[in-house]
Amino acid sequence: MHRLVWRWHFYAGLFCLPFVLWLAITGMIYLFKPQLEPWLERQYAHVTHTAAQPPSAQVAAALHAVPGSVLNAYVLPESPEAATRVLLGRGSELIRVFVNPSSLQVLDVVRENDRFMRVIFYLHGELLLGRGGSILVELAASWTILMLLSGLYLWWPRNARLAGALYPRLKHGRRVFWRDLHAVTGLWISLFALFLLLSGLPWTTTWGGTLRCLRQTFATNTAPQDWNTSSASERAQIRQENAPPTSAHTMHGGMSMPGMDMPGMAMDGMSMPVDDAPLDRLVPIAATQHLAPPVLIAPPSQRSPHWTARSDTDDRPRRGEVTFDATTGAVLHQTTFAQKPLLDRIIGYGIAIHEGVLFPPLNQILGVFTALGLITLCTSAAVMWWRRRPAGVLGAPPAVNASLPYVLIGVLVLLGLVLPLFGISMLLVWVIERCFLRRSERACAFLGLT
Repeated sequence: MHRLVWRWHFYAGLFCLPFVLWLAITGMIYLFKPQLEPWLERQYAHVTHTAAQPPSAQVAAALHAVPGSVLNAYVLPESPEAATRVLLGRGSELIRVFVNPSSLQVLDVVRENDRFMRVIFYLHGELLLGRGGSILVELAASWTILMLLSGLYLWWPRNARLAGALYPRLKHGRRVFWRDLHAVTGLWISLFALFLLLSGLPWTTTWGGTLRCLRQTFATNTAPQDWNTSSASERAQIRQENAPPTSAHTMHGGMSMPGMDMPGMAMDGMSMPVDDAPLDRLVPIAATQHLAPPVLIAPPSQRSPHWTARSDTDDRPRRGEVTFDATTGAVLHQTTFAQKPLLDRIIGYGIAIHEGVLFPPLNQILGVFTALGLITLCTSAAVMWWRRRPAGVLGAPPAVNASLPYVLIGVLVLLGLVLPLFGISMLLVWVIERCFLRRSERACAFLGLT
């Protein structure tokens, strides 16, 4: 049993180590988004000391700078001296425009996906490879879960021995030091790492996409999902937000006005741009709703037929949304995190902890501790493997010519059902080994199959 688990642990690590290093480094950078983003945009924190122009004029200046775009959202300024952020949409693209609120000078125009933290986000979740990268990351995460569980079984302290389990032995030579460093680090960080891996699965294409389908099928609440499973689903959502509302009646500032032929209307099966003038009326009202910043004020779209103000804070349990009557400014509906379905709340808490924003700075410290621990695990594993690897072979633990224990089969089947990509890849590895690799003497000798 020990040798079988060791062998699975070895091959899981062989595949996972490059991905674990990559995810640990990019994830550790993303943990500091609350500190890095304000620092990267510090030149826009103090741009004016005079009275601001109306929000609609600021939006008009931004639209003039990006021809062919529409208003996606107006970001409520957090300071009277700061530059106004205006999010513009063009198809499935989102563009951020920085505007001086007093002079209406456009200070900068940048694609949302070109911002530093968004690049890190996609490097972490998709390797900048889109759907294929997301599948690779999900596959690596699934095998890393097996690697951590098998590592806990292999190195769990036995016979009440604490040395080499809870702390490394420093005076027993290099071989024992690297072994203890690997085992002790794994024991201390495994639970944290398992939580990060499991809380990241809802973002993935396959596992997260399946969860999304189940949620839409069985959920009694029709609230929109608050997270995306891939960059493709995010682009589809942005395209929906950028498209004007379609209705059998004319839409003017989010109000239904049948029979009128004027800009801002949408006849049956047709859509027309929405008037941005209600923004001047709604911005002061939205500022009194005590939504957690940043607050995005969005016009009617195919996603929502009314003007809305929503919190886009990274701490998802603090998010909320308010729907307005564009003519009177009255609040039509208000949604808080507590009103979301139970599944959404569980995932919301998991994502907030995953990103290190639920209880800062301790949340960030725990995230850095886990990332550094994973880097240490990868480094020590590579050193141990290189030091013990015989010349000319891979150095895998020798194969066991015996049937798998029922307990191990049950654990692998359970993991394969919960993590479908892991189950499929595990069967594929087994078929390749049995049907192809064992037929080659050279492959058997290199892989330790004899």
